[in-house]
Amino acid sequence: MANFFEFMLGLLKEPAIMVGLIAFIGLVAQKSDISTILKGTIKTVMGFLILGFGAGALVGALNNFSAVFTEAFGVSGVIPNNEAIVALAQEAFGYEMALIMFFAFIVNILLARFTPLKYIFLTGHHTMFMSMLVAVILSTADITGTTLVALGSVIVGSLMVIMPAIAQKYTEKVMGTDQLAMGHFSTLSYVISGYIGSKFGDTSKSTEDINVPKSLMFLRDTPVAVATTMLLFFLLASVFAGGEFVESVSGGQNWVVFTFMQSLTFAGGVYIVLQGVKMLIAEIVPAFKGISDTLVPGAKPALDCPMVFPVAPNAVLIGFLSSFTAGLVAMGIQGAFGWTIIVAGVVPHFFVGGAAGVYGNATGGLRGAVLGAFTQGLCISFLPMLLLPVLGGLGLEATTFADFDFGVVGLVLGWIVS
Repeated sequence: MANFFEFMLGLLKEPAIMVGLIAFIGLVAQKSDISTILKGTIKTVMGFLILGFGAGALVGALNNFSAVFTEAFGVSGVIPNNEAIVALAQEAFGYEMALIMFFAFIVNILLARFTPLKYIFLTGHHTMFMSMLVAVILSTADITGTTLVALGSVIVGSLMVIMPAIAQKYTEKVMGTDQLAMGHFSTLSYVISGYIGSKFGDTSKSTEDINVPKSLMFLRDTPVAVATTMLLFFLLASVFAGGEFVESVSGGQNWVVFTFMQSLTFAGGVYIVLQGVKMLIAEIVPAFKGISDTLVPGAKPALDCPMVFPVAPNAVLIGFLSSFTAGLVAMGIQGAFGWTIIVAGVVPHFFVGGAAGVYGNATGGLRGAVLGAFTQGLCISFLPMLLLPVLGGLGLEATTFADFDFGVVGLVLGWIVS
């Protein structure tokens, strides 16, 4: 039994395998032939891995940009980063986190089976992040052992169906189908962006309809537009940081060459992510029909935020820039009032801000993308600041949870257990 439990935990720690297993179960449930089962399962795993490769390239380039940007403008403070805060908490709460993650997935399946919330949350790393957040906050109220795991599993498992349901009205508008859901714990960012777009936007002018002069037609090619924009940002930060510092980050590579290559690496990462998402969705949706028809009738897969990127690539870039600008504005406000400064993390502003731009564009066109992403950018800049005291000893570290839902869940749960 112990070996089986370790095996299941091992599966949960490998999101690509877990998603592939879901596709495998769905195809078997449909009584597909062996060829179709193998093809669907392998391509699902490959799509997820390709997405991960692209995300890895993106994060690497963004981390280098963040280091140069921080040096260039003399910014210091708390940097929101989910991976970093989980790594810090791993030693103290790793066991509890793993147990909560495992049982939360079971709670998710049960709730999807027996309630109207028919969502299966497939973003494994965000399940891990939320499990850690819940474990840390419950422990601050001296809740430990079986009680902590049981309570944490119910909380996280419930969030895995509640959050996709909250965003589904807007997700359906973005994706053009009700068969996909958002499985990313920055759900409230997308809801707020969609709402702002619907109230203050203008659907007559989409981000994808932007008229580009003939001399700038190359910018209509998404990878080229992303590379050009990132190059301008990176060059500006590099000039202010100084070539000597940039070369210390690059390991001795010429700072101009390094800046150019990192910008292209970033754009290449975006392109890879888009291709991975297309492959993943093309395989997981048909496979999920088997689960819908047998195990969890009517179930919808809740996928990571890059699933919306191919819908409106221009909106992704506009959302990122708008969200990042909001992060810079928030830093100015925090510094002026003597509050803890939350450094504008490029990674959350790109992924969450980009997806928020797509939601804002779907409900309010170009104006909706700008205003929606900017508004949520302010939210993910101030919520981490408010969350710091709730994290107990971890709140003393120079990092915290980055996304909207972590801030809201952490503050509400912290208030309840206090």
